[in-house]
Amino acid sequence: MKLVKKREDRFLWGLKQIIHLSLKMLSALMIIVIIFGVIDVAWTIYERFTAEPRFILTMGDILITFGAFMVVLIAIEIFQNIILYLRDDVIHVKIVLATALMAIARKVIILDYDELEPMYIFATGLVLVATGLTYFFVHKLPGETQEEPGEERVDQ
Repeated sequence: MKLVKKREDRFLWGLKQIIHLSLKMLSALMIIVIIFGVIDVAWTIYERFTAEPRFILTMGDILITFGAFMVVLIAIEIFQNIILYLRDDVIHVKIVLATALMAIARKVIILDYDELEPMYIFATGLVLVATGLTYFFVHKLPGETQEEPGEERVDQ
């Protein structure tokens, strides 16, 4: 990717600076969302344990708690996407696909299969398989590097 230099194209350079400032603001807001998400998970667990009968979790309670955990994890993944874009100035497709897989997994975990139409369940499964296959193929494609961002390569 060609870097935009201020002296070559002031307009594009200015737009790029606006995008970077916007991404920095989004990352700060995402931290707030993550903190409140963690508080929500703690509150959800507290409410479930203090409700009668105490210290007993039903399957519905467990699914609600898992859903709350997954939302925080997805927010953390989105935050990582923002940070990687700011650092590398490129979208990491594997990380975006992993985030999408996590979001779909969350949906599958919290679905109430008794209340859904079979076509909805089939479509959700199809989206999950398609995203999983896409991640597999992107992960297996030969490229410049196969490491995840943040990992260091050790030559043997």
